[in-house]
Amino acid sequence: MWEALALGFRPPTDETVARLASDEGARALAAAAALLDVGGKTGLAARVRGLARREGLAALENCFRRLFGHTARGAVPPYETEYGENSLFLPAQEMADLAAFYRAFSLTLSAGAHERSDHIACQCEFLLVLTRKEAYALERDDSAMAEAAGRAARLFLRDHLGRWGPAFGGKLSRSDPDGFYGAMGELFRAFVMHECARLGVAAGPEFLRLRAPLPDNAPMGCQPLTSSPLPSGER
Repeated sequence: MWEALALGFRPPTDETVARLASDEGARALAAAAALLDVGGKTGLAARVRGLARREGLAALENCFRRLFGHTARGAVPPYETEYGENSLFLPAQEMADLAAFYRAFSLTLSAGAHERSDHIACQCEFLLVLTRKEAYALERDDSAMAEAAGRAARLFLRDHLGRWGPAFGGKLSRSDPDGFYGAMGELFRAFVMHECARLGVAAGPEFLRLRAPLPDNAPMGCQPLTSSPLPSGER
């Protein structure tokens, strides 16, 4: 699920269409989501099936540009530090904390992606790494590694993705109610809420204000970092 969400929030490619927006891809992902959808309480499988589209790559590209734009302040900002109370210093603190999380697991940002580390896809990829590490540890009966990965996932949801993710997902679903990205937003919101509940983390609110843009001379120490925390060996 984290892998699918990370793919869906990156600029669309033929892989996006094949794995998420096609009937076949959506059915395969829905089968995986059904494993989490015990008793149909989360509706994750049904939300995944809602991703299937008749439109092709060109339509997804146009919608992606319309919603996310070419700057941090598109219609639906996909960056954590764009959400929350106005502050000169909180965004830099949040970026520093993200860097510490990634560094703790020996992850670095890909220089070729030209994105910031607070991008939604980057954070989904980080949780993908943590869940894979936890699964690897469980298969090998390594309780220390499993505990470390699980603890990091709980803290990351508490301090980052679980805090602003529900608001981002809700805003995206409202901004594209009948489209692929609206369905992605609703799936993302539901899955983050599911993971927060599973790990005992309080999820963030459905609505978060956008921060006022910082003045050009603000001491913002986190300008543009680059994307995906996954080194090539982890993909």
